[in-house]
Amino acid sequence: MNDEVIIREETPADVMAISEVTEAAFRTLEISNHTEQYIISALRAADALTISLVAELGGRVGGHIAFSPVTMSDGTTDWYGLGPVSVLPDYQRQGIGGTLIEEGLARLRAMSARGCCLVGHPGYYQRFGFSNPSGLGHEGVPPEAFFALSFDDHMPQGTVQFHQAFKVNGPLETSG
Repeated sequence: MNDEVIIREETPADVMAISEVTEAAFRTLEISNHTEQYIISALRAADALTISLVAELGGRVGGHIAFSPVTMSDGTTDWYGLGPVSVLPDYQRQGIGGTLIEEGLARLRAMSARGCCLVGHPGYYQRFGFSNPSGLGHEGVPPEAFFALSFDDHMPQGTVQFHQAFKVNGPLETSG
């Protein structure tokens, strides 16, 4: 990875760049509904971005990761969802996404979170300790694409509900 990458919390000045990075990162992915940038905006508007980190490269935002609270059907609390995670296409496959994931997970642990889950590409997230848990999932998601990582050796059972922001399908309506 490039030594000039700085991982830091987002600032208000980063909002437009985060949207642009996210849109560019998912633009060519067939599995995407291309709403990821709207999801981040909706999470931000709902004050549900528990952790929002950017990867800054040469003074420019080149990557972003979001973590938001999830609800577990068995009542387990203090779990978070990872995603979206985005890296500009020119910077992909250089370890930036992995660095964002590792830093985000470290920050979740530091705030005494109990675990993290996500919907993602099979074969990528195991390197960070995630697994496809038996007895825990997300409705409509194949088990091989749902991942969880417990920080306290307790794996919730049942279904995970991500924040309502994940249901947006376009820009937020603004009044004024």
